[in-house]
Amino acid sequence: MQQLDAAAREALPTLLPDWSPAADGRSIRREFRFADFGAAWGFMSRVALLAERQDHHPDWRNVWNRVEITLTTHDAGGLSERDVTLARAIDALL
Repeated sequence: MQQLDAAAREALPTLLPDWSPAADGRSIRREFRFADFGAAWGFMSRVALLAERQDHHPDWRNVWNRVEITLTTHDAGGLSERDVTLARAIDALL
């Protein structure tokens, strides 16, 4: 697995407008807000199923109605196409 090249990283704001790149360019992050804890947990369950199917798992944090997701490909040492694919699938859940 290879990291995204410079052109692909530059295209990320267009492909994933709601995701923010880390300052070092090695990950992308998004925060989601829901009506309550149950809705947030339900979303996390759906993301977990996606992640299992793609065999690519997020770093994430949940506090009540918020879910923070960070995506990176550890094997590649930074962002890869796997992160873009999972981010787009997560966005499609909303």
